[in-house]
Amino acid sequence: MIQIEIPGSASITAKFLVCDYNGTLAIDGTLIPGVYDLLKSLEKEIEIYIITADTFGKARENLKGIDCHLTIIKNGDEQYQKAELVKDLGKNSVIAIGNGLNDSLLLKKAGLGIIVIQQEGAAIQALLHANIVCNNILDALNLVKKPLRIAASLRK
Repeated sequence: MIQIEIPGSASITAKFLVCDYNGTLAIDGTLIPGVYDLLKSLEKEIEIYIITADTFGKARENLKGIDCHLTIIKNGDEQYQKAELVKDLGKNSVIAIGNGLNDSLLLKKAGLGIIVIQQEGAAIQALLHANIVCNNILDALNLVKKPLRIAASLRK
């Protein structure tokens, strides 16, 4: 569990990290260098969920060895399937990270939504639903590891 105290706002008690896979943790189906190690370092602090349509069929193999829940969703209505996971886990206990249009509801419904802008870019609608914007996934995962940085970004 990760406790985030935000001056002038409600605190966040995050039990779950929910990440999109392709475009967020991976590019063209392959994990971005450094992501594996950061996820390993977070697995004892927060329960990790990775949700994907697994377009390239590589997610399970690339995440082998990381203590996480991998959910492979069916094509069609992806954004609603992702939002449903947040609802099931409990909105205020979720930190979500994504980048695409199908992540927009995931970011909106989470207690804290982080959007990453990398090789695929980011969808404007998803950007509007995020609380924080990061240049890349390494920066986003490091924010989760260092919650004082999140508080600095979101303080009123």
